[in-house]
Amino acid sequence: MIQRFFIAALALAALSAPISPTTAQSQARDGIAFDVYIEQLKARARGEGVSEATIRRMTAGLNPNDRVIRLDRGQPGRPTTRGYPALAPYIATHVNSVRIRGGRTVFQNNRSVLRAVESQYGVPAEVIVAIFGHETSYGRIRGNFDLSRSLATLAWEGRRRELFSNEFIALMKVADKGYSRNQLVGSYAGAFGNPQFLPSVYLRLAADGDGDGRANIFSNRSDTFASIANYFRDAGWRTGQPWGVRANVPTGFNVDAYKNKLKAQVCSRVHERHSEWKTIREWRDLGVRAQRPLPDDTLVSLFQPDGPGAPAWLLTGNYRVILEYNCSNYYAMSVGLLADEIVN
Repeated sequence: MIQRFFIAALALAALSAPISPTTAQSQARDGIAFDVYIEQLKARARGEGVSEATIRRMTAGLNPNDRVIRLDRGQPGRPTTRGYPALAPYIATHVNSVRIRGGRTVFQNNRSVLRAVESQYGVPAEVIVAIFGHETSYGRIRGNFDLSRSLATLAWEGRRRELFSNEFIALMKVADKGYSRNQLVGSYAGAFGNPQFLPSVYLRLAADGDGDGRANIFSNRSDTFASIANYFRDAGWRTGQPWGVRANVPTGFNVDAYKNKLKAQVCSRVHERHSEWKTIREWRDLGVRAQRPLPDDTLVSLFQPDGPGAPAWLLTGNYRVILEYNCSNYYAMSVGLLADEIVN
């Protein structure tokens, strides 16, 4: 599961940072020399069927990138016991008029393609566009780190060697499909293209939306939309069900009495903020009412992120699918709310 949301959860502020030619000052955790380790990666790539020509062009002149290591080490570590920042200010800056207008423009200009993708995969067009908007500002900001150098650096450094070595080999296989090294650029930790897929995710879930035999998530909107939709379908999106709806919560209602008692194996702090699952009928009997109609037997979780008196939502299983893309309530809520604004 971690590879689904890992890269999306990383800080995206570094997406547009320039590639630095300087040699890294960092050392691998096990002391192995960079050049020696690269030879090991090359041997593994050959053993997994990558062509010699691809291996040569994707590893030519590789040296470690110290900035990539600094960025990776700067990611948040174990959760703290401190509280959570308010959701409302985050929504105000991430579901703003510029992003809403951009999403509506993309939706209108690609309506027929999006409807075809929605029909095939069962994922709403507006959700697809919202992901596109959040990940890369509708294709404007995709990052320009040399993916080969970044992934080789992170694999060699060793903090998460298994993850990044696997992604490096996956990148070689992507390149073997005919993509140039200049085209294979993206975030410092390996995500690329309009939907910011890791190489392994691209190999598994990138989709050919226009039938030309190639899943081009760099510049082809049909392929981009189909790939995002395929990701969501694979993660369990339920067709015809919203991600969530606003809810009316009675004054004085004790949300804490219905806290989720299950301990999530991944992203525990994200899921601990949600209530236990109840049907719409059960919540209504407790006085909590959905502001949009949902079938009485729909299982939902109550989420009131900013406390009593603040907006509350009843979240369906499809909200969990958005969390698979990025394990953050702030991200998932902003995607869902942006999607609603695009079509409202």
